[in-house]
Amino acid sequence: MKSVSKTIARATLTACLGLTACQPPAEGGGGGIEPKLMADALHAVMESDRTVYTRNVVNRLAKEQQVIAASEHWKDEPALPLPAQMFRMGAEMVAEKDVGFTYSLLSMWPINKQNTPRTDVEIAGLEFVASNEGQNFYAEETLGGQKYFTAVYADTAVAPACVSCHNEHKDTPKTDFALGDVMGGVVLRIPVGS
Repeated sequence: MKSVSKTIARATLTACLGLTACQPPAEGGGGGIEPKLMADALHAVMESDRTVYTRNVVNRLAKEQQVIAASEHWKDEPALPLPAQMFRMGAEMVAEKDVGFTYSLLSMWPINKQNTPRTDVEIAGLEFVASNEGQNFYAEETLGGQKYFTAVYADTAVAPACVSCHNEHKDTPKTDFALGDVMGGVVLRIPVGS
């Protein structure tokens, strides 16, 4: 019975996230989804997709079976996009849809300098998740006159391919990553207030 309730709750949340805005309850309550709950749910999907692609596609095909390479030059070579590139392409596509949130993959040790943190909250969040295993970072910030709920989640090395790619890349500023290490963070931003 408990699992049925959980399944219904998950289905309700999933259905709500698919809409532009959830309907408020008929009586009482504030209505809508709290930014933290929405951010955590979105991140759960992103992290799962990213882990599946990294482990079951890139690591399996490129590292274990050596069927095809994974390369940052995948558009010019017969190769798979790197997991970070897949993530960025998804983030850019979501941003184009203007669905009320944005996300990015940033790092204190970025190979691609586009992934360098720029705001104080991004820097504080990345430092926090790197130093506090298993904990997320939440804050509010105002950018361009808009207030945002900003969440930062650790991005860890989930497969040997992550470690070797980062440690061996010619532009890497850090060469001693190990499996399970925090390599950066997912920054998820939701506008709040008016």
